[in-house]
Amino acid sequence: MIAMLLLAGALGAVPAPAALAWAIGAAGLCAGALLIRAALAIHRAEQTFAACRGTGFVGLGALATGLTGLVPWLLPDHRITGLTVGLAVIAVCQVVGTSLLPGAARGWAVRLRRAYDGVGLGVSLGFAIYLVPAAADRPDVVPALLITAGGVAIVTVMVLRQRPRPYAALWCGSGSAVILLSLTGLVLEPSGPLAMLAGLGVVAGLTVSAAGGSRRDLAPPVLEPRHPDQYLASYPLLAVPAAVGVIAAIWHLLTVRAFGTEAVLFGLLMVSVLVTRELLVVRDIRRYASRLRVAEAHFRSLVAGATDLTLVLDESLVVRWQSPAAARLFGLRDEQVLGREFRELIHPEDAPDAAAVIGSVLAGEPEGGPPVLLSARLRDGARLWRETESTIADQRSVPEVAALVVHVRDVGERRHLERTLHKLSFLDQLTGLANRRALMRDLLAMRRRAGQRGTLLVIDLQGLAEINDSRGREIGDAVLIEVARRLRALVGEGDMAGRLGGDEFAVLTGESAVPAYALASRIVTALGEPYALPGATVDLHTNVGLAELAGAADSDEVLRFADLARQRARQLGRDRVEWYDQDVEIQLHRRMELEQQLLGAADRGELDLVFQPVSGLADARPAGVEALLRWRHPQLGTIMPAEVLPIAAALGITAELDEWVLDEGCRILTAWAGDEVWLSVNIGPRELLTARFPERVAAILGRHGLAPDRLIVEVAETWIAEDVPGIVAALAGLRNLGVRAALDDFGAGQTSLSHLRRLPVDMLKLSPSLVGNTSVVEVVVSLGRRLGMDIVAKGLETAGQSEAALKAGCRFGQGFALGRPGPAERVEAYLESHRS
Repeated sequence: MIAMLLLAGALGAVPAPAALAWAIGAAGLCAGALLIRAALAIHRAEQTFAACRGTGFVGLGALATGLTGLVPWLLPDHRITGLTVGLAVIAVCQVVGTSLLPGAARGWAVRLRRAYDGVGLGVSLGFAIYLVPAAADRPDVVPALLITAGGVAIVTVMVLRQRPRPYAALWCGSGSAVILLSLTGLVLEPSGPLAMLAGLGVVAGLTVSAAGGSRRDLAPPVLEPRHPDQYLASYPLLAVPAAVGVIAAIWHLLTVRAFGTEAVLFGLLMVSVLVTRELLVVRDIRRYASRLRVAEAHFRSLVAGATDLTLVLDESLVVRWQSPAAARLFGLRDEQVLGREFRELIHPEDAPDAAAVIGSVLAGEPEGGPPVLLSARLRDGARLWRETESTIADQRSVPEVAALVVHVRDVGERRHLERTLHKLSFLDQLTGLANRRALMRDLLAMRRRAGQRGTLLVIDLQGLAEINDSRGREIGDAVLIEVARRLRALVGEGDMAGRLGGDEFAVLTGESAVPAYALASRIVTALGEPYALPGATVDLHTNVGLAELAGAADSDEVLRFADLARQRARQLGRDRVEWYDQDVEIQLHRRMELEQQLLGAADRGELDLVFQPVSGLADARPAGVEALLRWRHPQLGTIMPAEVLPIAAALGITAELDEWVLDEGCRILTAWAGDEVWLSVNIGPRELLTARFPERVAAILGRHGLAPDRLIVEVAETWIAEDVPGIVAALAGLRNLGVRAALDDFGAGQTSLSHLRRLPVDMLKLSPSLVGNTSVVEVVVSLGRRLGMDIVAKGLETAGQSEAALKAGCRFGQGFALGRPGPAERVEAYLESHRS
């Protein structure tokens, strides 16, 4: 519509001044309204005036343009003055608006500096315009030309100095320049086709400004950080104004050959502006140089005191620079490094991996990722290899660097610490042997490497807890250290000795079953030898459990099997070696079940006694009976004492069982007719050595009304050595009550004659192992008679053995040949039948 109005004015259909005025006025009003509306919308959205100021001033400039366009039509006599004033207002609004648009400038100091740059360019252009001969013919238009030159110059500088140039500032600046130039054309040519063309330019400028200033949906421009040297290098504003002013002055001198007073003053103004601009540039350069010196000093101090060595490599991987820390950290001088390829400094074994890593960096991998890490050994100034870690940063895209930057750090101490910690994590700190973790690691490796061939030995030390309690943990630790030393001396080169924890050790060997069993036997023998320590000599007992690797599904199961075998060995006694098989696990489960149920067996009425007669060998008449314990288990049947007594000892209830046997035996004996048969009961050392044992025996005899001489307390010969004085005292206390004592299984132990003379016993019960040796039995019988003891031959299985014992001088005998163990009712009948 506006373009058609201008065309009608150009063709004469409408008066030219009116068409021009209405077209510019309408365009200015529309553009101003659009821009001011956009500014208000921005203000409502962001609740701040800072974001909308630029658009608002550009909109005011558009309204001022519309009003200025009405001047030639409304005030034809004051056209130039009105247009000049309008140009001034428009220039101010457009300059301020362009500088306040988002992204145009940061802070008023920057805006003023850019405005001053534009003033310098504008003054130079104005000086050139002033010197043009045509300007002398029309001095009334010179102010308009100067205003246009200054405004266009300032806006141009504002736009060109932005990096990156935002959309709004670029378009509004371009529109402002077009508006100012077109209005200047109206000043120079108020009518005709050129005036219409200038009006079209004003309309176009308003359209461009409105289009750029009213856009609010644009993404903010990506900020490109610029170094200060780039900022100064892109600063040709001093050369351009000087060149324009010099060229204009030379042209004026050649054509006019003289300078007027105004021209000289104008020239001095231009020179003053340019000199001031140059002084500002010098100040910027000095400030930047000072900043560079400070930055360089900081850089040097950081690099010199850094714990990393920095190398700069070119495209050929040749070292071009190294940090001053090279001599301090690695003893490397510049002549040893500079000009050499980086791979010459790397260990030959690490060079291929290093080349691959650097090649990936040169190929741009990974793009935009963190610096690449390179682990390699580096030769130092003493020609020693250092373990290092290097980060490689690709700085080829940075013009000032254009190289690979390598930061090298000595990690030798860290790697040594890591290896030490790794070693310690697989080492027992006290003994120096491998720990459980190392054992399981090597066990898994052996299963994979040897194809399931090999054996695991689990070793249990008995007595260490007593040593710790009685002699202190220092002695206990010394014993463990000595155990570890002996194990190292026993195992083979390919075997591994370790400590599982506490008093448990293990040996992993690649040998098969027979050599492994032989090794276990040697271990039991070696560890059973006395430990002569400073101030103490201690003894230990050892049990070993063995399990073959092929017999388990995994490493944990191998360890479990060997430990089960070790537990079985401990249950069966001391210094034993046991292999794992399924029966071992069955026996262990049986043992645990019995341990749980034995505690309440007496209360449940599951305990019972059987009696075996002791008869005279000359007349076969029963002289006494021995009470034997039986456990009538409801599910497992009858359990013999050989199995019950070790369980009771482990549970600590042997004394309670002995007292029950003694009480129950006395009760049954009292119920039998006759008073010539005596009762013998086996008593363990724990019960016998109890201080109040004689009192308990007296209480039991009194409760059942049994004569003391009918009770015989049997003590196994193997127990005598445990505490000879205590046993002598206990037996003496029983003799004071009238209770007799017997030494059971004589000949199975190593009781000395001096002990035998001291013991207040009335009877010797010979071990079955002596019955077949007539000469030994005769010696023992002779000795016993001299000491006033009766002799009982045990284990008589045949009539011939009974006859031989009688001939050797034994008075009594006991065994299947004379009578089998039986319940109370059967033995009572037996006694009745054999009484006469």
